[in-house]
Amino acid sequence: MRHRQQTQHSPLAKAFSTTWSYVTFDESSTVAGKSRWGERPTAAPVDSEAGQELLGDGWETTKSAFERNLQTVKDALDELSDEEIMRDKDLARCAFQRVGAAKGPEIALYEEHGCGIRDRTQLDRLLDESDTLWIVPADVHF
Repeated sequence: MRHRQQTQHSPLAKAFSTTWSYVTFDESSTVAGKSRWGERPTAAPVDSEAGQELLGDGWETTKSAFERNLQTVKDALDELSDEEIMRDKDLARCAFQRVGAAKGPEIALYEEHGCGIRDRTQLDRLLDESDTLWIVPADVHF
């Protein structure tokens, strides 16, 4: 198995670094492929049955996370004082951040440049503008 690891250091802040690793498609691994995803394909054309299932699951995950966090925000605005929200009572500020997130664990689908797909209009536009799209299951930690 070929394991890739890369570390980048910002020229402005050497104290902070980002490390990532990945396994390529042609390798067997205990953390990727069937070991991680079961019978799901490594990659699938979006217009295939497997691709449609992956796309549907990804969109439903994004949508349900947004709705759950939005409800938390609405409840916080109705029930908490400004000071309680500022103190992050009931994780209100966390929910505010997640509602506005453009990437991270609340966003399940990403386009080719790594930008999170946050609304159905954006997803539909991407689907309409391309003849050949692939969907690739991935496990990304922020």
